[in-house]
Amino acid sequence: MNTHLPRFIRPLLAAALVSSGLAAEAQGSGTPAPLSLQIINHGPASFHVNSVLVSGAREAILLDAGFTRADALRVAAAVLDSGKKLSTIYVSAADPDYYFGLEVLHAEFPEARIVAAAPTLKKLAAALPTKLQVWGPRLGANAPRQPVLPEALAGNSLSLEGQTLEIRGLDDSLAHRSYVWIPSIKAVVGGVNVFGNLHAWTADTQTPAERAAWLSKLDGIAALQPAVVVPGHMLPGTPQDLTAVNHTRAYLQRFEAELPKAADAAALIATMKAAYPQAGLGIALEIGAKVNKGEMKW
Repeated sequence: MNTHLPRFIRPLLAAALVSSGLAAEAQGSGTPAPLSLQIINHGPASFHVNSVLVSGAREAILLDAGFTRADALRVAAAVLDSGKKLSTIYVSAADPDYYFGLEVLHAEFPEARIVAAAPTLKKLAAALPTKLQVWGPRLGANAPRQPVLPEALAGNSLSLEGQTLEIRGLDDSLAHRSYVWIPSIKAVVGGVNVFGNLHAWTADTQTPAERAAWLSKLDGIAALQPAVVVPGHMLPGTPQDLTAVNHTRAYLQRFEAELPKAADAAALIATMKAAYPQAGLGIALEIGAKVNKGEMKW
């Protein structure tokens, strides 16, 4: 080593040596770096759906791909800006706002594996032609051109730098709607089961039994006592805690109570809007009310 360094360089070099020594000690300790979450909240045209980037020290897993090509490009930018290698993309639900973005992301990150739980993949694949027929003309240039399907996930967990992401909610009548529990940081990424400051999407749960299964999922999330809860859909500024779980539960219970009392969908819509005047995603209420009152097929 050159011992004739300028005086102002010596403290910087000493600090660098200490820093590198601490880093080496941390790496050698076998303790993995804490995982971090980055939420990409897509806009109202994409139903306020969230994509979540779970990052370790070097690699990352993406939970849900967004609805439009533009959504997916914003997700890709977040991955690139993170500087992490994207190892896996997990699709938690069979709705197109959770997987239409896969085509763009696969093109940008071809080495990342794309997976979904078997019940999700089964429902997704069966519904894909209809979803493309419905949404392709509406989205235009923002629609997928050659949709990419996930592969079936083996087991019920993902691993990121030695830390486990557990796939939950696979053992009920809504097994295609999973959520992710990350025990190391006590975080739940709730997927389509959790709505934050929005009207919940009820068009896909058309029976009391299905809505009861949804409530059971929410109870399962709450029982984990998470410190962080990321809703699948939320307005910007929604707290990332159990607030959204409680909101979704109360909303479903109110919807269930008002559904048989309402003379028609218009009456149900008026009642729910009065009960939740600040809630966004009015289209979820409008379609859900019409479907559940038998005025629209979905």
